[in-house]
Amino acid sequence: MFGSIAFAQQSSNIQLHANIDQHSADGLYSSCWGYTSPVGREYAILGCAKGTAFIDVTNLNNIREVAYVPGVDTPSCCREMKVFSHYAYVVADGVSSGLQIIDLQYLPDSARLVNTFFFNGFSRGHTISQNGPYLYINAGDYFIGGLFVLDITNPESPVKRGEWESQVVHDCRVVNDTIFACNIYSPPGTISIIDASDKNNLRTITSWENIPQPGPHNIAISPDRRIAYVTDEIGGNPRLLKIWEISNIFDVIKLSEWHPPGITTSIIHNVELYGNYLFAAHYTAGLRIVDIRDPSNPFEAAFYDTYRQNDSTTFDGCWGPFVFPSEKILASDRSTGLYIFRTAFKLKDTPPIVPDNFRLFQNYPNPFNPSTTIKYCLKYDSYVTLKIYDASGRQSAVLVDGNRTFGDNFAELDAANFASGIYFYTIVARYNDGIQRTFVDSKKMAFIK
Repeated sequence: MFGSIAFAQQSSNIQLHANIDQHSADGLYSSCWGYTSPVGREYAILGCAKGTAFIDVTNLNNIREVAYVPGVDTPSCCREMKVFSHYAYVVADGVSSGLQIIDLQYLPDSARLVNTFFFNGFSRGHTISQNGPYLYINAGDYFIGGLFVLDITNPESPVKRGEWESQVVHDCRVVNDTIFACNIYSPPGTISIIDASDKNNLRTITSWENIPQPGPHNIAISPDRRIAYVTDEIGGNPRLLKIWEISNIFDVIKLSEWHPPGITTSIIHNVELYGNYLFAAHYTAGLRIVDIRDPSNPFEAAFYDTYRQNDSTTFDGCWGPFVFPSEKILASDRSTGLYIFRTAFKLKDTPPIVPDNFRLFQNYPNPFNPSTTIKYCLKYDSYVTLKIYDASGRQSAVLVDGNRTFGDNFAELDAANFASGIYFYTIVARYNDGIQRTFVDSKKMAFIK
């Protein structure tokens, strides 16, 4: 279901493809994240007041919620999640919800709650971070609300490891074995750098103050670990993005500050890095996309205001962003749910990868009911037909009949009206590499009602 908000909202250099709002009657939304399946299907994960929604965003012309996993019935003020392997890990604050572990391997058919994890002293978390087979749960109700580590080598059975309780941690970013923790309430507001090479024994290395008027909530680290982007959720106005040179963690240097042009009241919240850009959820000012190729001189490249009412200093509006490798952009809004965007420009300066050969992949899932995805790879731009046949050789469906570009392509089969049984799918790709040629391949699949 699309939200009631008109798509002609204030924006620049960005296209809105959909606004999904199916759970606002339960209360406010919070975080969003993304999951890409082994066959390349893309799913948005949206934190709702009473549960978590899973939305298929693979086809921008057919965006739809495909699963919903409830939490406790009491609405949560904030629900956050991360993904490891084919599992989503979800925490919620304000309610005794534990850590929900949700199996995503059966999407789009279902998302399955396999475990809700508690241990003595832990019943809720404010935010969650992930790096490799480890989760870092921040704030919540464990001790003073620092952070603790969960080992998810066995994804369905976490093991509690070490903890760091020197200060309250509102959120953190983990790079290899280093934790950058945002100590929002600790006067005067610091970022602590913590050695997590021994997961059972976390050790403070150093810290710095996020001046001026510090109240650090969220942090992003550049891939080369040279730059830190820190957001202040509390403190004086304007609530700034602060950009730090951290090559020498014992002598950090502030490079610049940023807030949306002409807006000094809206509060910055969560940020994510992708390519040359920082994606900033700026509450009442919406999603702001900042060009950070020169960290000393950041500037706004695009924006979309998800909250048109005003630009006040309230915690309403855009909560968080996520960017897929396909450059689809997600943003969650407290009142109106999930937004799916694309920018008018490329986010990375990387040339497309030309495949080595043509290939038809096994459908996923298989067996399936009622839908499945077929992936195929083209070495050259081709005219493609992709057809489905039953076991007797009768044509059952035509999924593709037209020109397609080189690289990975996907087709979805909805077999709700098919009879159970064995089916075959056949691709014919006609291309020209100096000579007219044809690639043909077939595979078998099973539909089980």
